[in-house]
Amino acid sequence: MADKVIVAAVQMTPKFSAVKENLDAVLGWADEAAKQGAQLIVFPECALTGYCFESRQEAMAVAETVDSPSICELERWCRKQSRWLVVGTLERDGDKLFNAALLLGPEGVVGVYRKVHLPRLGVDRFVDPGDKPFRVYETSVGRIGMHICYDAVFPEAARVMALDGAEILCLPTNWPEGARPVAELVPRVRALENRVFFVAANRVGEEGGFKFIGMSQIADPFGSWLAVENYPKETLLVAEIDLTEARRKKIVFVPGRYEVDRIGDRRPEFYEAILHKFC
Repeated sequence: MADKVIVAAVQMTPKFSAVKENLDAVLGWADEAAKQGAQLIVFPECALTGYCFESRQEAMAVAETVDSPSICELERWCRKQSRWLVVGTLERDGDKLFNAALLLGPEGVVGVYRKVHLPRLGVDRFVDPGDKPFRVYETSVGRIGMHICYDAVFPEAARVMALDGAEILCLPTNWPEGARPVAELVPRVRALENRVFFVAANRVGEEGGFKFIGMSQIADPFGSWLAVENYPKETLLVAEIDLTEARRKKIVFVPGRYEVDRIGDRRPEFYEAILHKFC
């Protein structure tokens, strides 16, 4: 596994209910990111389908299975380029419908994450709740965890993946107007408190009466931005990350006098109310 990896976040404008056009756009952005050396490229939530559907039936009509032609095309790109993609889409599984993120690499689809926390917004009003646990995938470009948009405001999601050894947390997202405080604060806080790298890819443009704000970013384990786009325009963010920083959980500022370990210093016996009292 590499120590230094180049990651990218794609801030794009998916077209509503236009899978073929969105696939072409994703492949175009992926080509550009690859030219800039990116080994892991993260796309927005529902990048292949759009987000602001008004019924389950409307969304189901464009949702795809993980072996659909569009996904197979992404697999071929990853195989040819020896790169990794995280792509948001609507996934159809029998009569089930999920807001999903796919992790694809040179060997094809490696992981599927289905959004666990669902706001009353867009297609999330109609999809089924995610039925798979948060998971970390060991890849040639690091240990990768995925969650989607609203998941990020629940600190348990990032923490459980950090405890499982995640080095990079990927967040395909659709932050609309009103979510700017989340975009400005949450990714960096999750990176800081878990000592991981955090790659958030948001969309831009308008859909279903909503404007999307951008604010895609790459944050490091110190809670600092390595790259960020503050304006709602299509763009590509690229940064080199050193995974040894994500593996170094204990930080020694002054030996014996100023040391912190945000994983090792936890006291889980005092957190039981999270699981019991408030469930």
